[in-house]
Amino acid sequence: MIYKYNIENKICTFVCTLFTVIITIVMTNTDSIAQSVTEREQPSTKPTLVPPAIPLITIDPYTSIWSFGAALNNDPTRHWTGRAHQLNGLVRVDGKVFRFMGKPTFTGDTLVQSSLKDTYQARYTTDKPADAWFSPAFDDSQWATGEGPFGSRSADRTRWTSPDIWVRRVVDIASVPEGQLLVSAIYNDNYELFVNGQRVAGVGGVTPKYELTATQKKISDLLKPGRNVLAFHSQNFSGPGYVDLGLITERELSIQPAQQTSQRMTATQSVFKFVAGGIELTATFMAPLLMNNLDVLSRPVQYVTYSVRAMDGKPHTVQLYSDASSEIAVDSPEQPVVWRRGRTEGSGPKLNWMRVGTAEQKVLGRKGDNVRIDWGHLYVAAAANEKTSQRIGSLAGALNQFEREGRVTDLPDAGRPAKALDHATVLSTTFDLGSVTNIAVERHWLVGYDDIKSVEYFGQPLRAWWRRYSKDSDAPEAAIERALQAAETDYAQLRNQCDAFDAKLYADAKQAGGAAYADLCVLAYRQAIAAHKLVARQDGTPLFFSKENFSNGSIGTVDVTYPSAPLFLLYNPSLLKGMMEPIFEYSESERWTKPFAAHDVGTYPIANGQTYGEDMPVEECGNMLILTAAIAAVEGNATYARAHWPVLTTWVNYLKEYGFDPENQLCTDDFAGHLARNANLSVKAIMGIASYGYLAGQLGNRKTETEYLTLARELARKWMVMADKGDHYALTFNQNDGNTWSQKYNLVWDKLLKLDRSGAPIFPPEVAQREVAYYLTKQMPFGLPLDSRRTYTKSDWIIWTATLADRPSQFDTFIEPVLKFVNESPDRIPLSDWHETTDGRHVGFRARSVVGGYFIKMLEKKLK
Repeated sequence: MIYKYNIENKICTFVCTLFTVIITIVMTNTDSIAQSVTEREQPSTKPTLVPPAIPLITIDPYTSIWSFGAALNNDPTRHWTGRAHQLNGLVRVDGKVFRFMGKPTFTGDTLVQSSLKDTYQARYTTDKPADAWFSPAFDDSQWATGEGPFGSRSADRTRWTSPDIWVRRVVDIASVPEGQLLVSAIYNDNYELFVNGQRVAGVGGVTPKYELTATQKKISDLLKPGRNVLAFHSQNFSGPGYVDLGLITERELSIQPAQQTSQRMTATQSVFKFVAGGIELTATFMAPLLMNNLDVLSRPVQYVTYSVRAMDGKPHTVQLYSDASSEIAVDSPEQPVVWRRGRTEGSGPKLNWMRVGTAEQKVLGRKGDNVRIDWGHLYVAAAANEKTSQRIGSLAGALNQFEREGRVTDLPDAGRPAKALDHATVLSTTFDLGSVTNIAVERHWLVGYDDIKSVEYFGQPLRAWWRRYSKDSDAPEAAIERALQAAETDYAQLRNQCDAFDAKLYADAKQAGGAAYADLCVLAYRQAIAAHKLVARQDGTPLFFSKENFSNGSIGTVDVTYPSAPLFLLYNPSLLKGMMEPIFEYSESERWTKPFAAHDVGTYPIANGQTYGEDMPVEECGNMLILTAAIAAVEGNATYARAHWPVLTTWVNYLKEYGFDPENQLCTDDFAGHLARNANLSVKAIMGIASYGYLAGQLGNRKTETEYLTLARELARKWMVMADKGDHYALTFNQNDGNTWSQKYNLVWDKLLKLDRSGAPIFPPEVAQREVAYYLTKQMPFGLPLDSRRTYTKSDWIIWTATLADRPSQFDTFIEPVLKFVNESPDRIPLSDWHETTDGRHVGFRARSVVGGYFIKMLEKKLK
């Protein structure tokens, strides 16, 4: 049967019971907030948050599904890496079907071959060309000629070892097909592609195998019969450089979309509204990432809720369809999958569940950056009743049956092996709502993922925190069935808690930094948490491992923990300790023998020791000392520091000897390259030394406290002389480098922590005041550049820099361009923390935990 559809669109919403009561409670607590906010110098109009991508399911770095499109039904839902991880949703109104979630697609024919199967010739240069280098009319006759792939590996046909390469390739196309354009590419560390002068993709990360990137652009709008020009630019910041790409068609099933009328985000929820056939559908995705309850935070089950009501005064017969693709449980679509179904046992809620996973099941068998999980199982569950039905099978078969019958029914061979090719295998669920009037009818379903073992930690596979009491001898589904039942039992309570938390977070953020700042905190919250995995160490304590998303895939990176820390200091310092413990244990166990802190403990999810190719000695020592002091400040004691005092002493001694005037080395901004005599890195060293003095005082050692705080102040005064540039302070201590400058974001801890018991800062206040005044003269349309070397920036550091400002109007001036980037960037992807301040394009990185640093202004208020 040929599948023809007209479907409407978008996805899921939560209807919040007891919402009025909750808001009343929250508003009672925020009367003083409202008064305080009116005292801030606010912009005349509140900017509206337009997320570049909206989180849907955010369990951990592997189970992380987003809506990249302008509407929930404009594009397939995707993993943060861009690979399709499809969730589809249909609503059938009086027999007519509309698509509200996802956009069922499949990979079509190759349009332009990469060098994977054949060679091609192109023009290239490693010298920066004129601005119009990507134009079809550009004269590239003076460029060199080479064959793809371009790179520094032995297999690359054309040698490329410089930081940048620009490539132009002419291709002839006989005819232009229907569909949208996909790019198949390998790259390290990024590429930007233009087709006939139009920018169609910009992607960052490390991808040694060919990965597909959706452009969300029609092929017919980009290509033409005959001559076409592909122009791409790639950059390499570290490791082997390489780039190659080709073009592929993306085909879609034709289903009429519902009309999306609104979308909004809160800290824990994403809500979409649609109209179709006389009804309104609200789809809510809820991720109960509440840090005061680690069991719920870690539980790998999240919620999709639908609410439907008639809009035209007439009753309508309504059925709902949802599916989750086996793509979510594989790294690449070619991997064979197996599936099965079951029903929960015991006294808890009765749920019908379906699961799918790879046939091979190599637990913890894959590591890296641009990879997805291919062990464990994806679960879909719903309450068992006669109005809810499920099916495991092909996408086309499920959609066809729903169109005909308004339901799906299972196939007799559910459980056999199958290949997850072209999105063929889905776990589908339908709800028969019957006759719907103006009184809303609700249904919900659960999405979960059981990864069995989550992280390998120095040779020992560790379970997720929620699975910490499981045993290898348990029945395979026992743990996840309990988690599904617990999630169902907690559903109503968690909705209320999420509503209350979301309202309070927004109110607190708005009081601290204004409406634009509050929007940024809302956007960052789920992303920052879901870039981690919470596991149980052998002794039962929590470890909270970050993954460096699209920035090399390291696990437990110290200079990722450092910028993300404000969020966790604000809501649960135990999670920050869980990030720092692996680094402490690495040194204390003598696996790491150098006199400074390690950069990381491996490549996610294998944490067996540092894999990053170069150390960051001053950076990581300073980070660990400052964060240990921050924990003491938040908790009101230095108990955590006492447990690690010997290694903290080793690290502060390193800073005393090497930190003030750093040698040529990398810092957290390693993409900017090595830098000697880095003034901002020197600030970090000074603050690390002061932090040690503060901690000594908290532990009752007044002599050591005085010694290190005095040293820090002396170094601060010396720093002011060596970095002085008159109206600001320089990028480095090299006075012959010209009129350089940089964001001194590390100064923020001097303002927040009050390390001296007298309350006096380490650096005189005029240092930050002079810097802030200078930065205001360097603003660009999309934010403050990182430093004078380039025009790109890091948004987390901008917010730290903004927090140095004493006046709300100055803070707002720094924040509003960051929100402008979020709203207007041409790259509609999960939030990138590294972007161009001139045009708002992302440079690299996405979906990283470092946006937890946005919460530093709220942390300032907590520490006052």
